[in-house]
Amino acid sequence: MSPETILYIILAGVISIALAIFMYGYKSKETRRLRWVFGTLRFITLFSILLLLINPKFESETYTTEKPKLPVLIDNSASVAVLNQDGNVLELIQELKENSKLNNKFDLSYYSFGSEFQKSDSLSFSEKNTNISQALSSVNEIFKNQTAPTILITDGNQTLGSDYEFSSTNFKNPIYSVILGDSIQYTDLKIEQLNTNRYAFLKNQFPVEVILTYSGTSSVNSEFVITQGASTVYRSKVSFSEKENSSTLNFNLPANSVGLQKYTAQILPLDNEKNKTNNIKHFAVEVIDQATNVLIVSKLSHPDLGALKKSITTNEQRAVTFKKPLEAANTLNDYQLVILYQPDRSFAPIFSEIEKLDKNYWVIAGLQTDWTFLNTVQSNYKKNSSRQKEDVQAVLNPNYGTFAVEDLSFDDFPPLHTQFGELTISVPHEVMLEQTVSRIATESPLLATMEMNGKRNAIWDGEGFWRWRASSFLKTDSFQDFDGFIGSLVQYLASNKRRSRLEVSSETFYYNNNPIKISAQYFDRNYIFDNRASLNITVKNTETEKQAVFPMLLRNNFYEVDLNSLPAGEYNFTVSVADEAVSSSGIFTILDFNVEQQFLNADVLKQNRVSNNSQGKAYFATQTDALIQDLIENTNFQNIERSEQKVVPLIDWKYLLALIVLALSAEWFFRKYNGLI
Repeated sequence: MSPETILYIILAGVISIALAIFMYGYKSKETRRLRWVFGTLRFITLFSILLLLINPKFESETYTTEKPKLPVLIDNSASVAVLNQDGNVLELIQELKENSKLNNKFDLSYYSFGSEFQKSDSLSFSEKNTNISQALSSVNEIFKNQTAPTILITDGNQTLGSDYEFSSTNFKNPIYSVILGDSIQYTDLKIEQLNTNRYAFLKNQFPVEVILTYSGTSSVNSEFVITQGASTVYRSKVSFSEKENSSTLNFNLPANSVGLQKYTAQILPLDNEKNKTNNIKHFAVEVIDQATNVLIVSKLSHPDLGALKKSITTNEQRAVTFKKPLEAANTLNDYQLVILYQPDRSFAPIFSEIEKLDKNYWVIAGLQTDWTFLNTVQSNYKKNSSRQKEDVQAVLNPNYGTFAVEDLSFDDFPPLHTQFGELTISVPHEVMLEQTVSRIATESPLLATMEMNGKRNAIWDGEGFWRWRASSFLKTDSFQDFDGFIGSLVQYLASNKRRSRLEVSSETFYYNNNPIKISAQYFDRNYIFDNRASLNITVKNTETEKQAVFPMLLRNNFYEVDLNSLPAGEYNFTVSVADEAVSSSGIFTILDFNVEQQFLNADVLKQNRVSNNSQGKAYFATQTDALIQDLIENTNFQNIERSEQKVVPLIDWKYLLALIVLALSAEWFFRKYNGLI
């Protein structure tokens, strides 16, 4: 409190006393006792009111003690159970929860991880993947400004995400690893990796690459076999030793029948092998009798063309050919879709042939596009271009209903380059991506699709989308999202199939360690997407005849269901609409592959390195007492006393107002009691 405020309070006291004496001490007719009572009450009232007017401020300081955090990360993947460590984990967690000294010193919190990182409620040890890197990064973000040594309980075998040893280098707190399993090297033969195409063409051969590994000290011989049903389609003898402990086989298998062809690859186990699960892998190839051929016509060299080819050919059913305008006109009949990149007058024969053959086509415009020519050669859309450059971004139209499109956060992608001017479309169409400038909608489409008389085409008004593909990779560590977006657009444009009110999208086969999702779109009788419908999918296992019904959930402009709860097997499915005689059926196969069953022991060396690099320490599951004791005795982890200083004005002190009311009420009461009112 400042000296000036103290002076004001003293003056307020003097004034209050003076006024009270003047009112009840000078020529007052009340008795002496009443004068003292009334004078005291009036002094209290006046002094309190003056204090409120002065409003002095008081400083208060509170102290709180904060314990250091101790997050516990628990591996909830199936490999923990495979290594018979699930019981050890539960015992360890129980000891941590019951140790009073540890809980008095630390604020413990428990998290589990498998495919995803989450707060730990219960442990099932059934997760099909392990992402240790994501768990460490998440905890590092949650406790980034706090003292938080971390207990990492895992076997160290990661199947998903970036290398957690690299992620731990950015960790700000020590990591105390609890190693589940041992470092004993068992004799083991293993199919380390099997690579093949998802699709093959009828009467062709498809390549298969297999990497076999061996753990052991003696020389061994075995045989690698691939079977299809009861017949053997490939056989090869293999030999290993302590030094030559891997072998790579490359061969081709024939594609003689259309449809899904399932195979079993096996390296025959040794007599003393402990884990024989990793000796077998199932895989499948879908044999088709034709591919989707896409022609890209361009006279320019541009990074967009490379990005376009990569995105389209991600699906092996599609092939891309590049041609210049002069050499492409006579070959259009060999392709299901023609993409015209930045057309000018040299494209005139192409447009003439497209019109004659009734071909589906997709125009991509940019800075080199001749809009004067494009406006005259077709009548679907026009643009009054000023030939000036404009940078535009995109936002997804949530009401787009031609096919399912997932929002890739298009508005966060780098801007595309286009010619300044308004694009107007004069035929029935749907805008997929709307054009924006500085996040303000221009009411001009960036990407729109059209369908008339069974013929489909699209206009994309902007170049530089190769940056979108790169940006998508930076966000997700994968090109999959952007490639899937382009793939869906190509699939729609390349097809002449008549549009149905119920469109279902599914894969022919899935691996059970990956997401198993089926999506659908339902349209009303005017072919407008209906987001009020109720869709269900009925799934039936063809072997067990077991049937299940799942509701499909609405996601933006499509419905989706997650079927990861289904076991491996062959299934028939039917998607139906409630209260409507509309349905669509199909088949899919779930292939059994559990990567978590491929491990024989813990990755001890890596867990030791992770702990040492973060100034922590590694322990085996049998050393729980040593871990707890080290944490309790470590003087680097101490309680932090935090002080908080508050400045409180007197006007916020409600008791002073109550005192004024009480003093005035008491004075009124005494006056009334003594007949002075």
